[in-house]
Amino acid sequence: MSDNHIVIERPVSAGGAVQVITLNRPDKKNAITRPMYAAMTQALRDGDGDDGVRVHVFLGQPGAFSAGNDMQDFMAYAMGGELGKEVLEFLNTLATVRKPIISGVDGLAIGIGTTLHLHCDLTFATSRSEFRTPFVDLALVPEAASSLIAPPVMGHQRAFALLAAGYGFSARQAQEAGIIFALVDEDALEDAVMQAAEALAAKPPQALAIARDLIRSREYRQDVLRRIDEEAQLFARQLRSAEAKAAFDAFMARKR
Repeated sequence: MSDNHIVIERPVSAGGAVQVITLNRPDKKNAITRPMYAAMTQALRDGDGDDGVRVHVFLGQPGAFSAGNDMQDFMAYAMGGELGKEVLEFLNTLATVRKPIISGVDGLAIGIGTTLHLHCDLTFATSRSEFRTPFVDLALVPEAASSLIAPPVMGHQRAFALLAAGYGFSARQAQEAGIIFALVDEDALEDAVMQAAEALAAKPPQALAIARDLIRSREYRQDVLRRIDEEAQLFARQLRSAEAKAAFDAFMARKR
């Protein structure tokens, strides 16, 4: 499934070994809709099933990796509509991809725009990037297994600050917390990401796959999938709560 807000490319310069998934909804700061989730899921599955593809890459737009989930989808569910399976399918696929994932962030990285990178093997970001997960501010809960992945990576207090207290992390703070690998200049971001992706794609694929599997063990992935499901159930329940309705009403009032 494709969506014109998601651009899928396999650059000839990389010999088709790197699949680039670019979020392309700049007018909405790359807020992710259900069709966008479905398109990214299909791209990850197609790339993982193609022996010619060795690395996945996620990129956003200048100034915005992603403002998070599209609020209209949340509002529709809160009003009694269907949440849809696209988000959960994307998260499950992201957590079980067999090939390395590299991401590049410039500017806003909100909600899933932050937690997506916890599943990446290398993340590059510019100094103007900001990482924030205002889940609790909207009467929601962490997602993408972030409540499981983040604490051992960054420690309890940083994880609590990010996922519960809703503090924004600067690019430097995110690097110190272990969310991103390296800081690069704005005009060098894509080149840095592609150089890293091409370097990985040139490595012996079986050895690289084994090394990645040792780092992210099968048992760990199963724990991640269970936490994704647990969080999703709580997230859906909270979306229809009275406190979520009040939070969303207040959010929409500020937008007017």
